[in-house]
Amino acid sequence: MSLQPLLPLWAWALVFVPLAALTTWQAVRAARPDVASAPRIAWVRRTGAVLLLAVIGLGPSVPQTSRDQTVAALDVFFVVDRTGSMAAEDYDGERQRLDGVRHDITGLVGDLPGARYSVISFDSQASRQLPLTTDARAIRSWAETFRQEITLYSQGSLTDRPLDELRSALEGAAADRPANMRLVFFLSDGEQTAEGEPRSFAELAPLVDGGAVLGYGTAEGGRMKEYGPDIDPETADYLIDPTRAVVGEPDPDALSIIDEETLRATADQLGVAYVHRTAPTPTAELVAGVDPEQVAGDGRREITAFRPVLWPFALALVVLLGFEAWFRGTSIGRPLGVRA
Repeated sequence: MSLQPLLPLWAWALVFVPLAALTTWQAVRAARPDVASAPRIAWVRRTGAVLLLAVIGLGPSVPQTSRDQTVAALDVFFVVDRTGSMAAEDYDGERQRLDGVRHDITGLVGDLPGARYSVISFDSQASRQLPLTTDARAIRSWAETFRQEITLYSQGSLTDRPLDELRSALEGAAADRPANMRLVFFLSDGEQTAEGEPRSFAELAPLVDGGAVLGYGTAEGGRMKEYGPDIDPETADYLIDPTRAVVGEPDPDALSIIDEETLRATADQLGVAYVHRTAPTPTAELVAGVDPEQVAGDGRREITAFRPVLWPFALALVVLLGFEAWFRGTSIGRPLGVRA
């Protein structure tokens, strides 16, 4: 049992303390034979009524803990590589790696219903495509329609490009809902083609409760088509690699090869698992460690509400008021005597 006052305590005291003092004083005063007053029992009833009202005003309540079934206490961040190499055709045969990304994002959203989702993409620069939202349809729509970066604008790739954007998103989510679990899914081929050494994601590990680094591509590599707003994807030319050219022979196609060493290092830094994705298999195993019962057990999905328990006091108050009305009615109807 706890108290949830129906009005501020200062207002409660301002109303009920004087009333209780007045009725108690009148009850004591009525006991004196030399004082003309209402019967003492009447003032005792009135004191009881005031005390019952005071108790109701304090809002006696019973705490009730329930589990929120509509919104899970999960924040899910999809960090998506949109560099040109993600269009390499070595996923599930000769499909683009981006097809695997689309499948996995859609599957994970279905595996984690009721969560808040966000998308951060990176190519030559990183940007937050969708802030945290419970609108699963918006995430699926983005996954179905996004494309790789325009080939002409490519500046190479580094896996640390989304680091600052992801840090900002995680810190904001932790400040907004500190009890929520935060999952990060990093979807990339890990290829490093720009100059420089990628920064570590280790500083973000304390903000990450789970997730995975999902790798796409093969050791044999895949060919990539040129992409642009004015280029028909069906007739687009494959990119060539002049560094492997042989005199007298056509320039060979450029090949993108998955860099699993970099992907595993990123997973270790974030404190999550690395999973190589080669075909559109179920994604439920990727979130097998996210146990809804465990989430509820640490209070992250439990909501405590207070149920007022007022009816016993209200019932007693009604009884006292009933007696008061009865005795007042009988005293008004009683004859006072006949004047001669």
